[in-house]
Amino acid sequence: MPQVIPSFWSLPAEQVLDQLKSSPQGLSRQEAQQRLTQYGANSLKQKRQSSTLLLLLNQFKSPIILILMAAAILSSFLGDVIDTIIILTIVLISGLLGFWQERGARDAVTKLLALVQVKATVLRDGQSQEISNEEVVPGDIVLLAAGDSIPGDCLILESKDLSVNEAALTGETYPADKLSGVLPNEVGLSQRTNTLYMGTNAISGTAKAVVVQTGKQTEFGKVSERLKLRPPETEFERGLGKFGYFLMEVTLILVVLIFVANVYLQRPVLQSFLFSLALAVGLTPQLLPAIVSVNLARGAKQMAKKQVIVKRLSAIENFGSMNVFCTDKTGTLTEGEVKIHAAVDVEGKESDRVLLYAYLNAASESGYVNPIDAAIRQHKQFDISAYQKLDEVPYDFNRKRLSILLKKDNKNLIVSKGALKAILDVCSTVETGDGKTIDIAIQQDKIQQRAEELGSEGFRVLGVAYRNYDRNSFTKDDETNMTFLGYLALFDPPKADIADTLKDLGLLGVTTKMITGDSRAVAISIIEQVGLPKPKVLTGGELQELSDEALMHRVGKINVFAEVEPNQKERIIIALKKTGNVVGYLGDGINDASALHAADVGISVESAVDVAKEAADIVLMQKDLNVLVEGVKEGRVTFANTLKYVFMATSANFGNMFSMAGISLVLPFLPLLPSQILLTNLLTDFPEMTIATDRVDREMVNKPRRMNITFIRNFMVVFGLLSSVFDYLTFAALLLLLHANSAQFRTGWFMESVISASMIVLVIRTRQSILTSKPGKYLLTATIAIAIVTLLIPYTPVAGLLGFQPLPIEFLLVLAAIVGLYIICAENVKRIFYQHVQS
Repeated sequence: MPQVIPSFWSLPAEQVLDQLKSSPQGLSRQEAQQRLTQYGANSLKQKRQSSTLLLLLNQFKSPIILILMAAAILSSFLGDVIDTIIILTIVLISGLLGFWQERGARDAVTKLLALVQVKATVLRDGQSQEISNEEVVPGDIVLLAAGDSIPGDCLILESKDLSVNEAALTGETYPADKLSGVLPNEVGLSQRTNTLYMGTNAISGTAKAVVVQTGKQTEFGKVSERLKLRPPETEFERGLGKFGYFLMEVTLILVVLIFVANVYLQRPVLQSFLFSLALAVGLTPQLLPAIVSVNLARGAKQMAKKQVIVKRLSAIENFGSMNVFCTDKTGTLTEGEVKIHAAVDVEGKESDRVLLYAYLNAASESGYVNPIDAAIRQHKQFDISAYQKLDEVPYDFNRKRLSILLKKDNKNLIVSKGALKAILDVCSTVETGDGKTIDIAIQQDKIQQRAEELGSEGFRVLGVAYRNYDRNSFTKDDETNMTFLGYLALFDPPKADIADTLKDLGLLGVTTKMITGDSRAVAISIIEQVGLPKPKVLTGGELQELSDEALMHRVGKINVFAEVEPNQKERIIIALKKTGNVVGYLGDGINDASALHAADVGISVESAVDVAKEAADIVLMQKDLNVLVEGVKEGRVTFANTLKYVFMATSANFGNMFSMAGISLVLPFLPLLPSQILLTNLLTDFPEMTIATDRVDREMVNKPRRMNITFIRNFMVVFGLLSSVFDYLTFAALLLLLHANSAQFRTGWFMESVISASMIVLVIRTRQSILTSKPGKYLLTATIAIAIVTLLIPYTPVAGLLGFQPLPIEFLLVLAAIVGLYIICAENVKRIFYQHVQS
């Protein structure tokens, strides 16, 4: 079987099936499995499960680490083998810790993503079954309906009123109509009406197609390979990037100056070079990628326990920062179970005839599955065995109606049901209560008045119409000159606890806005029932008249957008973002994809159509806002814990290394040997690796927060300087009070540096007092363990190899006093800092 069939759109379907060694009944399960092995997964992304070695090597890709390792190896050739082994061992242990953390995070995320797979319906052994899109292979026969994603490049075998959104590939705004047939070889991509492309999705209709190309062989795959598109960076990612560059600039300047100064002071060149590089390792937040990955992965696992699946890890920060949440009403504010209140004629009287025609339409529908048709079928059942379905024009979001062609007693009948305006637009007559048919213009005002009365009572109103017909097939062009029969009044009761849930979101600083296609009256009725503030409504018609600037001025004050067209949702989201909001959008329909892409956080549900789940960053396993509330809290916990590492990297660690660089210019010896600096860095990393499990204060969860580089710089200056003050106090005590020799100085400074940097973690992890905000048990245990290990190292057999020596008791008492005074001062500085500086 050829891997690529060129110009398959110009070949008859039978010839394509023959070349693919397939048939209209599909492949056998055995053959499909063989092809999956042969061609690989149907995915544009490389599988990373086999790249464990690459993940390990990535831990050592930092230029500073590589230069340090090269310099250490060079020193071994000059006779300092022991020091080389120590340096390389510490670097290896540090790298292995990062690898262990990141691999665990990666594996956890892979398991979570498996819970939210987009699936395709294929024929295997002649039977339809659902499989993951990644398991689709060339030769598979796929069955498509509205809302389905196209799993590969396909040739249509059969179709019925199929229209496809190809904007992602062709840039065309309007859906493309698709049908089977043979086209000329030279026809352009956007004119291939018999071809379906991976990355597009069905808007309406149904189809049966054969998959010709999968994965990177598809048109979409070729484009993605050329462009290597990456999702846009979140504000958090941009902030971390700026922070990393800022530290790198400071580090490089400091390292060069220290190296030059030490050489000028006639210190050994290689040892000075190693000292400068080891300082750079201490200054560089090399664990930041691992800490961020672990925090986000743990956050994703915690959110999964609360029925929230994160598809894109970096979206967690935006989820926590979200301050505006936009949603439709169905299934979120309401129960999502549509019920029939009444079927009435134009006189307002209940009518079994209207209900029968609605039932005929709903029971015969085979395209887009929707709760309205299910409600009609359940409300009252009729015996329709005398009716034969001949044809169907499925519902779509442009026409907003569904039409069925039926036959009874050799007479054909078209029955249409849909949005009231869409039905009235194709009607020329109306059937009165006594069965007479009159011109619709005579009853126009009365029809509208009756609809408004039903709407004001909170009911959604649909129209039902019919037409006698003389052929056995029809198209949407035949939906004309119909007779309006009556109304269906629908209702969807609000969820029992939704008022409390919305209140909880409000307390978290999240404003809820409803975007719905329902009428103003229905929207206001729901808002009043769920206890939202007095509704300020903007309709789709009014929105159409507003410029983008005028919409930006008004969008913040509006909490209900009613009678909104699908293409207006994205415009609302963009206007909210431009006014400085972090916007979340919950959507589950075919027409929600563009709004989900536009939002800072696209949220969908497991029961959503494929295209909505693909566009979303986060998927709720239940369509329940209580789940969303828990997800927002967990997102903020994750963000808060990630920031803790940033604060730690910019306070004690940074201050210690900065102080060491300064004192090295004064001392006749290096304050710490390169291997000792690396050991200091390794030991202070241990408590920081447990940050993901730390407790978070309630105040950090109660309102949205964002990455603020200015705040972080202020924090670094204040707490870095504070750290340096006590570092120089330590230097003075060791040299002037205790008269330490070089080995004692290094040992004492090593102890103070590691223990103070570990203990300060307990102070800066919270804005509250260290006595009232308790750290997580893993963080506390790791901190105490590192302090004990640090105290014991100089008294162990490895002390001599590392250049340490045991210290007298008076040294330990002085160092303990300095560390204690440092903790007390840090607590007071923290209190003053947060009183005067806003984050």
